[in-house]
Amino acid sequence: MGPAAQTDPGCFMTAANRRACFAVVTPGFEGVTEHELLALGFSDAAAEAGGVSFSASDAELVRANLWLRAASRVLVRMATFTAKSFAELERHAKRVRWAGYASGNSSIALRVTCRKSRLYHSGAVAERLAKWIAAAMPGVEVVRTEADDCVAQLFVVRFERDVCTISADSSGELLHRRGYRLATAKAPMRETLAAGVLLALGYDGSCPLIDPMCGSGTFAIEAALIARNIAPGIRRAFACESWPGFDDRAAARERAGARVAARAARAAIIASDRDAGAVEAALANARRAGVAADVAISRRPLSAIETVPGPGLLVANPPYGERVGDRNALRNLYAQFGNVARTRLPGWRVALVSADRALDAQVQLPFETVAAFSNGGIKVRLVATPAP
Repeated sequence: MGPAAQTDPGCFMTAANRRACFAVVTPGFEGVTEHELLALGFSDAAAEAGGVSFSASDAELVRANLWLRAASRVLVRMATFTAKSFAELERHAKRVRWAGYASGNSSIALRVTCRKSRLYHSGAVAERLAKWIAAAMPGVEVVRTEADDCVAQLFVVRFERDVCTISADSSGELLHRRGYRLATAKAPMRETLAAGVLLALGYDGSCPLIDPMCGSGTFAIEAALIARNIAPGIRRAFACESWPGFDDRAAARERAGARVAARAARAAIIASDRDAGAVEAALANARRAGVAADVAISRRPLSAIETVPGPGLLVANPPYGERVGDRNALRNLYAQFGNVARTRLPGWRVALVSADRALDAQVQLPFETVAAFSNGGIKVRLVATPAP
């Protein structure tokens, strides 16, 4: 993962003071995020297993965090080196410029993974790194974490075949935390996954979109953010903005540019659910996201969905039978979904997230697999009818 090993573990900058970066992505969406980065002007973006490597100035690092819709976080490579013993690890770790990625009064979190390496015990590696960081930055608390989110500055340390890569998390909270989804329905899909699904389907806001099983409204809200060209991270701050010497004026310019980039929606976005609590949650989330006027949300059964002239995109994340609902009862739901699609929305592209090919078959449409990924620990596929 990421760039090749460097000779100077204390400095991991590319030409012209650009930082070597890696956008972490749910496996299955690497191509989507590579396309996002290329569209944002990162010409060296290259998809790899689990993410996309690229280089960025301070301003561009903020741009990536502001605009990436499908990525989970953006890491900045600090160092990479070979270490087959703790003595080698210590020699290299002491040269890493830890203080350049955390203010003196901040706390630091370490996440360490070791795979196929002589230094195989992640806890022992973390313990020694914590000691060396504490010596380099007196007064800073260093803790080990496995949590996705933490308030401390996170350093990610990865050993793979004796090669150690040390990265600083530039995002802070995971990027799916857009700031709008406080209310949730059953089995919600993360915002980054919902956006990744829409982008994988080629959605750009130019055609109508309907989600007839909207839950907390994530598909519809992410569709509205795409349609209106609203930066998904515009409502939040990022960890890199507090790094010593970070170009905060450039960051401010990126934010200002993002604010004026918003546009009006071009086509209808419709969401509905039979559950009153889900509809209430979706309405509240849309208001917080600032797109309530762009999304029509209502309570109604699948058989009575609101339609508009098309063609457009019908997308859904129905229950999988793994965690929500009775799997046997779901056959009727999937069959009804297919009947509604065929009879009420002819000519529309139909897509759904599914964990069961037998349930897919109930829809009776010519599905193709667009992406395979994991949602909440469940292996699922994004399937869709062919694009027009």
